[in-house]
Amino acid sequence: MLLADLDEDGLASAAEAVRGAGGEARTRVLDVRDPDAWGLATDELCAAWGGLDLLVNNAGVADVGGLLEASERAWRRQLDINLMGVVRGCRAGVPLLLEQRAGHVVNIASFAGVAQAPGMIAYNVAKAGVIALSESLWVELRPHGVGVTVVCPAFFETNLTSSMDEASPETVRRVQRWMAQSGVTVDDVVAATLRAVEADELMVLTHPQTRRLWWLKRFLPARFRARMAADHARRLQRIAEKQREAPPPREPPAEAP
Repeated sequence: MLLADLDEDGLASAAEAVRGAGGEARTRVLDVRDPDAWGLATDELCAAWGGLDLLVNNAGVADVGGLLEASERAWRRQLDINLMGVVRGCRAGVPLLLEQRAGHVVNIASFAGVAQAPGMIAYNVAKAGVIALSESLWVELRPHGVGVTVVCPAFFETNLTSSMDEASPETVRRVQRWMAQSGVTVDDVVAATLRAVEADELMVLTHPQTRRLWWLKRFLPARFRARMAADHARRLQRIAEKQREAPPPREPPAEAP
């Protein structure tokens, strides 16, 4: 197994866990924005193992904000890492799978790419792009014996909030609370993903509530959008009420004459 990340300490910890479970692990510091780095990674794969069985594109960062709040930097960051990082990973790894006429691609998206909830528009667009990419790849690679799965989890405990560099502390705490209360663990997501790969399924919805929402959006899209809009309106109302209840800022003391 070749593990790639920008975080060297995280790589070392993950590799130790793999080896502790009896597996073989190599590590490589890799920036998914760098096509040349992907080329070096595939060269190492071929030299060490002679090919590729499973490609997992998991790198991602989080950003929040609606259309007028999300900065230009946030948009570029989301599209370059969360979407184009997956594109580059596929462009590097898929040729090996095509040559073998076997193997599987797993792209990690998010239920945000399905629901398009307000307040995280750049993230939604990038993750929706990963879903579209995966669906397109499924069709392209099917005749060649290569499978594709896209994983669309909702909140569960990860270190994703560490990448929310434009979010307020209150937003970070709220997301961390949603993660802690989700009832879904990393092990649950991994198990669901492996089952999907073995069954050659395209989309994985890891949370029971998201499966219900997916069916609602698919068969009653107008009702789904109305529900999302109503939830957003209530959220805006709560924010406005909190702002009205907040004590007025203190006036600075008068300067001595």
